[in-house]
Amino acid sequence: MARVTVSVPGKLILMGEHAVVYGRPALVAALDRRLTVRVALRADGAVHLDLPGLGHAEETSWEALRAYAHSVRESWRAYSRQPAPESFRAVQREDPAHVVRVALGEASGDDDLRHLPGLSLRVESELPIGSGFGSSAATAVAVIAGALALRGVPLDPRQIEQLALEVERRQHGLPSGVDSAAVLFGGLLWARKLAAGGLETERLAVGSPLLQRLRVYDTGTPAESTGAVVAAVRARRDRDPAAHERLLDRIETATRGFRAQLEQPVEDAAVIVDLIRECHACLQALGVVPEEVSALIRRVEAEGGAGKLSGAGSLSGPGAGCVLVYHPDTARIAAWPFLQSLTFHAVHLGADGLRRETDA
Repeated sequence: MARVTVSVPGKLILMGEHAVVYGRPALVAALDRRLTVRVALRADGAVHLDLPGLGHAEETSWEALRAYAHSVRESWRAYSRQPAPESFRAVQREDPAHVVRVALGEASGDDDLRHLPGLSLRVESELPIGSGFGSSAATAVAVIAGALALRGVPLDPRQIEQLALEVERRQHGLPSGVDSAAVLFGGLLWARKLAAGGLETERLAVGSPLLQRLRVYDTGTPAESTGAVVAAVRARRDRDPAAHERLLDRIETATRGFRAQLEQPVEDAAVIVDLIRECHACLQALGVVPEEVSALIRRVEAEGGAGKLSGAGSLSGPGAGCVLVYHPDTARIAAWPFLQSLTFHAVHLGADGLRRETDA
């Protein structure tokens, strides 16, 4: 096979972010903006990377890619033994092709490098970086799937999920794996990180129109990486584990309540407002909602609605990625002047997962 094209969706965490890192459930929806990877064979054995969205192109080799992946893996192992924001800098390199390099290095496995084919790889993405849309997870899943398919390896979703989780660890430190699962499988997922490792997922059938009534606004790119924010939350937990567990209990209760609203045919607007407000209050207490975003959500609440971050958030302002906004009268949201300066993302939630496109 001379050419392979695969695509994956982005994702949004509806409820349960941060709590899912500690074994609590999360609700995650795939969205209909996609990232596409096109892979073609090269006769000279080289590996050419073309990342137009990042303004980056280069020619490299399988030897260099595997060495890079090995180096970052060793840095991550040192970080994982004693997680801290400062030690994470050795894992997340200042390299625009970081995720692609690690994904190709991990996908090469233990194969003899002399037997790996040369390839050209191009990434085309509709996913804004830093908005909580899962661009790194989408890149990891699509690059791994494309590289394996070009070599004629059958696409095993669980193998791709595990390899993508390794890539996400090099990007985000100690992720739950929920981003990779969402872009791989698509739809609406109920996900929980298992104590023994791995991720338990359940695809949910949605009976309510609620997914179509949530509005997504972008507050801007967070000042800190997801890995740094997760590490800061972990440090807060270590200072007061009991208070942290109480917050996780509250987030889990809200997440379960939100699932119930999604699964019933008629939404209860008052309940939904309360659930979203409760989750937002917990994220504030975790320290991941900067004041600028808190002020925005207070204005949403003053109008009778509710809003919350979707994703890791930020430790400082003004940007913290996307926020989900809900009001019983959806049409009123677009008229609020305080949202006019933000980017509105008209997305469909519950999109298809990994898809093999036309090959040549």
